[in-house]
Amino acid sequence: MCGIVGYVGRSGNGGSHSALDVVLEGLRRLEYRGYDSAGVAVVSQGSIEARKKSGKLSNLIAELEARPLPETLTGIGHTRWATHGGPTDRNAHPHLADGGKLAVIHNGIIENFAELKLELLDKGVEFLSETDTEVAAALLADIFRNKLGGDASNGGLTHAME
Repeated sequence: MCGIVGYVGRSGNGGSHSALDVVLEGLRRLEYRGYDSAGVAVVSQGSIEARKKSGKLSNLIAELEARPLPETLTGIGHTRWATHGGPTDRNAHPHLADGGKLAVIHNGIIENFAELKLELLDKGVEFLSETDTEVAAALLADIFRNKLGGDASNGGLTHAME
């Protein structure tokens, strides 16, 4: 089990909110669904920045106070109940891939992640965690980059996930 939150806001006079504030409030409400670790990622100026910590959500909040993320209108967050890989900072979601151009959070178990990981290791992909979700992030980035040319227009990312 885990808790997943995403937010995409809009700029202007339409009452936009800070993505991080919205995501953290959502994680507070979902903390009971995952208490082994928590993490967030935001999109700012074309890149993704993430923070994640093992333990309770309060550990992540302390990390964000020490190392703030930029104000942005797009973000995701996750509270984790560990399955593949123990409750560590490295195993916390979100997992970044493709040089930080892609962030993935996930609920569930990817049964064939070990086979997929071996295929990706053969291609030179390096992994930082023990999770099946990082494998999914790396696989999605590989397909997006190598089979679809990294073009996000015309639904390229959607096709990579099919």
